[in-house]
Amino acid sequence: MKWYKLISVALMSLLITLASVEAAGECGRMPIGQAAASLSPCLAATKNPRGKVPPVCCAKVGALIRTNPRCLCAVMLSPLAKKAGINPGVAIAIPKRCNIRNRPAGKRCGRYIVP
Repeated sequence: MKWYKLISVALMSLLITLASVEAAGECGRMPIGQAAASLSPCLAATKNPRGKVPPVCCAKVGALIRTNPRCLCAVMLSPLAKKAGINPGVAIAIPKRCNIRNRPAGKRCGRYIVP
């Protein structure tokens, strides 16, 4: 019975640790939904690879790349993005289409590679 209690306590500790790590995800303390909402000016550009990317979108993407480039990838591959009809293959090219020089070119974002 003692082992059962010890294992239960250890599992609870592990779950609490995993929950706290989950809370600080790819976008840090900012919820991924909030990060996605900040990129709403980019929505049309994520659906058309030849469409013009609005300057406000480029500014938001550039700021996110400077502060947390992994967050941009997480947003593009999130279920929320899928529900919004975002094409990750098109979205991944927005930093290049905006001529952002410090983009994480050559880095993987899921099955995509940042151009």
